[in-house]
Amino acid sequence: MDVSSSVWIITILATISVLAVDFVIVALKPHEPSLREASIWVSIYVSLAVLFGLGLTMFVDGTIGGEFFAGWLTEYSLSVDNLFVFLLIMAKFAVPRDYQQKVLLIGIALSLVLRGVFIALGAEAIARFDWVFFVFGAFLVYTAWKLATADEGEEEFKENPVLRATARVLPSTDEYRGASLIARIDGKRLVTPMLIVMIAIGTTDLIFALDSIPAIFGLTKEPYIVFTANVFALMGLRQLYFLIGGLLDRLVYLSYGLAIVLGFIGVKLILEAAHHNGVAWAPEIPILVSLTVILVTLTVTAILSLMKSASMSKKERAGKAERVMAYAPAEEFLDER
Repeated sequence: MDVSSSVWIITILATISVLAVDFVIVALKPHEPSLREASIWVSIYVSLAVLFGLGLTMFVDGTIGGEFFAGWLTEYSLSVDNLFVFLLIMAKFAVPRDYQQKVLLIGIALSLVLRGVFIALGAEAIARFDWVFFVFGAFLVYTAWKLATADEGEEEFKENPVLRATARVLPSTDEYRGASLIARIDGKRLVTPMLIVMIAIGTTDLIFALDSIPAIFGLTKEPYIVFTANVFALMGLRQLYFLIGGLLDRLVYLSYGLAIVLGFIGVKLILEAAHHNGVAWAPEIPILVSLTVILVTLTVTAILSLMKSASMSKKERAGKAERVMAYAPAEEFLDER
């Protein structure tokens, strides 16, 4: 797929424009979106992704369109998993509900920029070194195994090095100052917990990209498809957070479904790399097969999760809610510096 510079420029400008409109909407009226508002926006972003994929199918070719849909579904499902950690971050830093939209928006914008750099580096590495596919494949299989064998409730938010360094270097207030990122106290400029939590969202999402970027490169070798699939997966993530935030504890088998998807893509990468290196018995797996496996796995995972959660007792659900919310407020984190 030969993508011209003008197409890249238009795509990047369109992404920036959507983020700008989103930012203006959030800045003008900070609020917690209603279920109806969140549903409308999620529907719009999903519809745009579907139309984009159909456009690729019609005007480029079916294989490219299939690669986009497979990559977008994989990135979107992994993004849903990210929402678990986003919930923990919001709880840990005690972010006021009215300002969580702004935190998510800027954090996601930061992660988009960082992912763009990561995608460019990954594409360059793949172009230069064939053996990178074996590394990506092995890493995805390992990640799948870790997901499948993780104990329930084991996943939690852990401060990464960037966040710890930020908290040490930048003097900060103990309390929020509305949605402000910087406050002046006794003549000194201090950052607020709002800035720190935005950095937490952005850098934590980049850590998740260590799984998702190799996964999508296992489905397509086209950097443009990798980038646009990530853009569409992240664009509606803010609204999705408010739409299904209260339902995340019902997706009890999500980690197992993601483990199957990542394991499949990892094996696919290894087999195809072996095939291109002259191993006769190693097959190439068509994108239609990959798309089918991803769709069936995610559908079955969602159905089984909802069936399981419906049979859980109120006490079990309450225990899940307590584990999500039992995190220290921002003041405790700031005092630990």
